[in-house]
Amino acid sequence: MPILTELSKPTDWIEPDDVARPIVTYGFVTEDFDGIELGFHSHAKGQIILVQRGALSCEVEGGLWIVPPRSAVWIPGGALHAIKATATGALEGYNGFVDPAVGQSLPKTCCALSVTPLLRELLTRAANLPLLYREGGANSRLISVLLDELAIAEIEDLHLPMPNDHRLRRIIDLMMNAPADRATLAVWAKRAGLSERTLARLIHQETGMSFGRWRQQLCVMLAVKWLAGGASIQQVAADLGYESMPSFVTMFRKALGTSPGRYMVERHSGRL
Repeated sequence: MPILTELSKPTDWIEPDDVARPIVTYGFVTEDFDGIELGFHSHAKGQIILVQRGALSCEVEGGLWIVPPRSAVWIPGGALHAIKATATGALEGYNGFVDPAVGQSLPKTCCALSVTPLLRELLTRAANLPLLYREGGANSRLISVLLDELAIAEIEDLHLPMPNDHRLRRIIDLMMNAPADRATLAVWAKRAGLSERTLARLIHQETGMSFGRWRQQLCVMLAVKWLAGGASIQQVAADLGYESMPSFVTMFRKALGTSPGRYMVERHSGRL
């Protein structure tokens, strides 16, 4: 089983695009680290990253995705992307690389995927195959079922559209660094030297969302990241500037369909 750890040597890594198999799967595990960050890069093969423990963020041009436990992110082949661990501590999961020739039914754009127990088990089994596994028979059937499960995986709303306009990026950097700042649209517009109307128009034009909807999605993304890192619900609510924990829980439930506590319990109960 190809396993990459914080102790792995560079020679342990074989570029998946160079492996003549339709799917190449690596396991990864670190028990104690200060952070992992991979700058923008791309692969000819599409990539699925499944997180078992810890959390990752993935930025692709125009968007940011958070990947908590029991979720995955799909990155189409050729897409420039950057990966960053969002918390220190244990990180465990799988990387699967899919040849475009066999992944035609998979999403054409980057997206977060909900991982079923079957999909998780299939990725685990695939990672136990040698890189140059013998094709045909049981191995090919395993890969075929894995592709079918990837194609029908449910898309999760863990995506934050990111604008390209430098004025908006400056505002967003400030908001990410101080998420408890609940300033109004008018205040943020003044800080950016824009009119309220111009800021509202720009953010809708660049993200497809209103200012309020975008900020709420930012709160959801940060909440998922912090909860995956072990923060309490009360602490997350305070760090996001909510006056009470119930108001934060209500927002979270409306966005993701369940309470933050239940959301994380379901993910941690899915560990292998």
